[in-house]
Amino acid sequence: MKSDLLDKASEIVTDPLVLVNLVSQRVRQLNSGRSPLIAIRPSMGVADIALTEIIEGKIKLVFKEAP
Repeated sequence: MKSDLLDKASEIVTDPLVLVNLVSQRVRQLNSGRSPLIAIRPSMGVADIALTEIIEGKIKLVFKEAP
């Protein structure tokens, strides 16, 4: 995971715990066969892909109201 990507993504999702959960969930999706939402390079790991998707606005955090 590249620290510059982490820094940029943390500007978008400011809560570190939420960012970790968001990246973890997306990494699981990518590892289970979901297609990346961005153009990838061979040197990118799945965490880099997830962070780049967040930075580029391909993945957004949606808050749901409690019942």
